[in-house]
Amino acid sequence: MDVVVGRIAKAHGIRGELAVDVRTDSPQQRFAIGAVVTTKLRDGSTRELTIAAAREHSGRLLVRFEQVLTRDVAETLRGALLLADTDTLPPTGDPDEFYDHELAGLSAELADGTVVGKVVEVVHSPAGELLELDHDGRSVLVPFVRAIVPVVDVAGGRVVLDPPEGLLDAD
Repeated sequence: MDVVVGRIAKAHGIRGELAVDVRTDSPQQRFAIGAVVTTKLRDGSTRELTIAAAREHSGRLLVRFEQVLTRDVAETLRGALLLADTDTLPPTGDPDEFYDHELAGLSAELADGTVVGKVVEVVHSPAGELLELDHDGRSVLVPFVRAIVPVVDVAGGRVVLDPPEGLLDAD
């Protein structure tokens, strides 16, 4: 199984460098020179790319791949996801930290055990992380904060929600 470790935001400069929004706690490992990442393009196709260089710049990582030599080629990668095999991820070491793939598919329940849906994915937004739930066939975004998601039980296959009034209601 693959997990997202970054998203290509845009091309940077004229030599094929790319601005990457990092989604991993170990960017030094994931974006080390010589590391190979799988890139999932916007059309759903994938391709492997080898890291040639990486450096921090304005809150993003600027990455150069061996296979991307010009800005024109870099522009074709805009919006692509950078993936890593979950088998290569180190343990988080913190009981309050989770990989996105560990949460997808978990049952979403209220404190009384009422099932209200299933976690589809973790959405990373500028304001913070959100759990996207499939709730009665519709998508609901739930802020992934302890006050609203007080229990994450990966082994038990569930998250417990304490939603504020109206959060799960239909519009």
